[in-house]
Amino acid sequence: MHNYGMKSRFKDLKQRQLDAGLARWRAAELPARPPSGWIKAIRESLGMPAVYLAKQLGVVQSSVHRLESSEADDTITLGSLRRAADALGCELRYALVPKKTIAQTLEDQANKVARERMATVVHSMALEAQATSVESAETQVKEIANSMLQGSKRELWR
Repeated sequence: MHNYGMKSRFKDLKQRQLDAGLARWRAAELPARPPSGWIKAIRESLGMPAVYLAKQLGVVQSSVHRLESSEADDTITLGSLRRAADALGCELRYALVPKKTIAQTLEDQANKVARERMATVVHSMALEAQATSVESAETQVKEIANSMLQGSKRELWR
């Protein structure tokens, strides 16, 4: 029991640390990717011919054009993007930035699952003519959601 509590606190700490790091990404006013992609935009801004970038990458010039097209089409691999960034004197920064905090996403999911569970109970009780008040149902939803948030997060996604 004691060990589970420590694991749970450790997971909560990791979640808070991830949320804090992601908050900086979410708050950053990053420019949108240029329509032609970063590789081509930076290469052209540097006045770098495609043949020079090809030489840096150890490929033929047509491969650079395919690389630039694949970035613009969202089909480039991270490895290819990383190699191109390095050849352009850039660093690749990559992140999935949740629209909400991890904590808020978990809370929303717990409430969704709790409401689904309560809907079944309320429906069964209505069939038995034992209607539940809205306030009572909401209180139970909150209790179920809080209970799920205290337990295994995996239960939220089943």
